[in-house]
Amino acid sequence: MTTSTTITTTRKDHHLMSAVSAADIAPTPYAWEIRATGLKVGVGRKRMAVDGLDLTLGTGVHGLLGPNGAGKTTLIRALATVLRPAGGTLELLGESVGGRGGHRALRRRIGYLPQEFGYYKRFTAREFIEYMAWLKEVPKADIPGAVQRAVERVGLADRADERMKALSGGMVRRVGIAQAIVNDPAILLLDEPTVGLDPAQRLRFRELLQELGTDTCVVVSTHLVEDVAAACTDVVLFAEGRLVFQGTPDELAAAGGPEHVGDSPLERGYSALLQGPGRGRGTW
Repeated sequence: MTTSTTITTTRKDHHLMSAVSAADIAPTPYAWEIRATGLKVGVGRKRMAVDGLDLTLGTGVHGLLGPNGAGKTTLIRALATVLRPAGGTLELLGESVGGRGGHRALRRRIGYLPQEFGYYKRFTAREFIEYMAWLKEVPKADIPGAVQRAVERVGLADRADERMKALSGGMVRRVGIAQAIVNDPAILLLDEPTVGLDPAQRLRFRELLQELGTDTCVVVSTHLVEDVAAACTDVVLFAEGRLVFQGTPDELAAAGGPEHVGDSPLERGYSALLQGPGRGRGTW
């Protein structure tokens, strides 16, 4: 018979007490939250939107950049276990993803915000997030507290009991972020999360990303280079289904020069690296 020790901790951001078991704070059995080797993910019958990707990601905030059609959304969907790999290997939290087996337990530990997400317009924001918490199998007794923490973190505590159809586009997007974090995921996948957010909301979102990245593997797909500079610990540049660059924002900025297109060092580095191998300086 084994015994478990329960330690009570307080998260500054949560304003509520949560119980953490000894198993929760034990060393993880995996080296990386996300590991892909030769990963291929198809779109349609012939095209590989992700084509031979080698990538490892751990705790922190990882900005996923790339032009339209680069394969970013396909990669995010594969990491969310929505799409099945067509080749190579993909491991999430030490578990191999692929084949026809289910990943129910794994999905409980993943948060996912797609570019567009469906919701019932008659639900209040709180009801929708509660419903998503139930789908993610958050224990029933924990759901009210988890939902309250989530709405507070996205700044919607005062609007949580309004119907979704009455919320602005930016508020709906924040509800989407709240449902993605309600289960305190170990991997958080956000596809264009700042669409519809005003400048003040984007600043708060960057702060939230930095908070989450202290103990979570966060992957943020975005077209906004400034969001990467402000919140991300590293950058993954993706083009034509392949990894072009992985490094820090400073390394991305150093890859470009005044001759490259862009209004900032980061944008010029982005442009330089997309022009082709050997034209920038960075981690290839």
